[in-house]
Amino acid sequence: MTKSTITKFFQFVIFFILLAATFSACTMGSSETVSGARSTRYLPPKNVGSIADTEIAESSGLIASKCQPDVFWTHNDSGDDAFIYALRKTGAKLGTWHVPGAQNIDWEDIAGFKDNTGKCFIYIGEIGDNQSKRSEHAIYRIREPRITPDAADSTRAQPVEADKADVIRFTYPDGNHDAETLLVNPNTADIYIISKRMDGPAGVYRLRDDFGVEQVVKAEKVADISVPAVPNGFLTGGDISPDGRYLAISDYAAGYEFTLPESAKKFDEIWKQEPEVVDLGKRKVGESVCYSPDGNAIYASSEGKGAPIYEIVRRQL
Repeated sequence: MTKSTITKFFQFVIFFILLAATFSACTMGSSETVSGARSTRYLPPKNVGSIADTEIAESSGLIASKCQPDVFWTHNDSGDDAFIYALRKTGAKLGTWHVPGAQNIDWEDIAGFKDNTGKCFIYIGEIGDNQSKRSEHAIYRIREPRITPDAADSTRAQPVEADKADVIRFTYPDGNHDAETLLVNPNTADIYIISKRMDGPAGVYRLRDDFGVEQVVKAEKVADISVPAVPNGFLTGGDISPDGRYLAISDYAAGYEFTLPESAKKFDEIWKQEPEVVDLGKRKVGESVCYSPDGNAIYASSEGKGAPIYEIVRRQL
């Protein structure tokens, strides 16, 4: 068991002790333990599969490809090398890719971006820091690999090679932080990192699309956010909807959706909104969450071998 896994286990235990102290009927990994307004936009979660690849033991981030139908990408937490894994929404294995030029010290989330020429990219957040001791972190970016039939047989021992990663190395403006949430704005390519805090609201930090810059850049703090849970800043993953109007974030117990007002002139107004609780299913250690390519569903999974994959479909009005 890795040091990161051990630390997260104790964080997980503390998280639910706090929940139990606040709510008399505590159900592990369930939105029933969370107060706050429930979203009426979604149907109940449906288990659509389980992660079949036994090399995926700590799925810590999840994205749905915007260029290839029914293709999802994930990665392991710390303890793995620089690998990303492709799968179907049923959990069926599609292959293993090694990312040259990247290092997995504590990968915590993954994000997708489609540019105005139709090219798709994968962003990987080297942003974990359980002890808040690291002053420098990194965001890696690669061109999304194409899925081929023979890739399904690839493994960590014999992976497919992805393109060499571009990188942004960054520091925070206000000290060291642990973070598990990486977001990319689909309209501006701005990068957001949201910290994970046990003792208060989470911080939201922004980076510009400065890949290729040699020097270490400083992230800009743009907001603090809270979810209706105890703790209120203990966030483990997230995604921005393809149209840029919604933001889904998770902790171990539930999901939370922020909505950008129709009158908003800029995306950063979303941080001022009150989120609604979304049931993401019964996840053991829920860290991975993403929107479907059309924004009409949310997908969620958790750490652990054979972890279930949940589909939460938006109600048709």
